[in-house]
Amino acid sequence: MKNILVIGSTGQIGSELTMELRRRYGNSQVIAGYVTGAEPKGELKESGPSAIVDVTDCDAIESTVNKYHIDAIYNLAALLSVVAESKPALAWKVGIDGLWNVLEVARKCKCAVFTPSSIGSFGTETPHVKTPQDTIQRPHTMYGVTKVTTELLSDYYHMKYGVDTRSVRFPGIISNVTPPGGGTTDYAVDIYYAAVKGETFVCPLREGTLMDMMYMPDALNAAISLMEVDPSHLKHRNSFNITAMSFSPEVIYATIKKYVPDFRMVYEVDSLKQSIADSWPDCLDDTCAREEWGWSPKYDLDTMTVDMLEKLKAKFNK
Repeated sequence: MKNILVIGSTGQIGSELTMELRRRYGNSQVIAGYVTGAEPKGELKESGPSAIVDVTDCDAIESTVNKYHIDAIYNLAALLSVVAESKPALAWKVGIDGLWNVLEVARKCKCAVFTPSSIGSFGTETPHVKTPQDTIQRPHTMYGVTKVTTELLSDYYHMKYGVDTRSVRFPGIISNVTPPGGGTTDYAVDIYYAAVKGETFVCPLREGTLMDMMYMPDALNAAISLMEVDPSHLKHRNSFNITAMSFSPEVIYATIKKYVPDFRMVYEVDSLKQSIADSWPDCLDDTCAREEWGWSPKYDLDTMTVDMLEKLKAKFNK
C-alpha cells in the first residue's frame, strides 16, 4: 500500500485506524474520507489530508481516488447492529449500495479494498462454539444480512474482475479512545467507563452471555497486517474469523473488580440486544487467519483491562 483512502475515517474504528496507518505509512499518504456533519477534528484533522467521501456517491469516491492516486481503500462505512435494526433501509444503502460503489471504483482504478465483516454475519443455526471459518451463515438481523452480502459481493469482485478484496470478521471491539456507537457488544466498553467514573454499571445482557471480543490495538493490527500480506498466501479472502478472547458479563465484571474493588454491576436486560447476542457465536475458530497470514493477538482480558483502566483514568483525571 502506498496511498490509502479510509472511508468512514471519523467512526469508531476509522478514527483510530487512520491514525495508525499514518504512523506506519506517513501522514500525507493516508486520506481521511468523511461525510458532511462528521468532519475530522483535532489530531485526525491536523495530521493529514481529508476529503468528503460519501460512500453512496460513486463519482465522489472515484474523484478522490484519482486525485490522491489511491491504491488501497479501507471501506468502514456501515451502521452498527442495534442502529441497523431501527434503520434497515439505511443500513442496506450504506453497507451494500455503498460497497457496490467502492468496488466499482476499485475495479476501474485498480485499488485493493478492505471492508470488514463481523461475528454478526452468523446466525442461530451456526455452530456457536469454535465457529468454523467456513460454515452456515443465516443471520436474523439486517446488520448480519449486510455483512454476509459484503463477504459474497467482495468475493465476487475478486473472482469476476480480479479486485484485491480482503476482510476480517471483527468480534466486539473495545477501545479507550472512541466511544461506542450502537453495537450489541458496546457494553464491554461502557463497563470500563462506569468503573473509572465510580458508577454502578447497568448491564443490558444477561449473565452467561458469551461473545468474542478484541482490544482495539489488535483490531487495527489485523486490518493492516491482512492488507500487507502477499496474496499468494491467502486461500480465503472474505472474510477471516479473528478473535482474541471470549467472555460473559460476569467474567469481565470480576476482572475489573480485581483492580476496582468497590465497582458494582446490576442487570437490566435489553431484549433486542439480548436476542442479537444470542444469535452470535460464543467463540470463533481463527485457525485459518493464523495459518494464512500469521494472525496473533497481543491482548487477553486481563492485560486489556489493565490498559483500559489506566488510559481511562488518565482521560478523566481519576
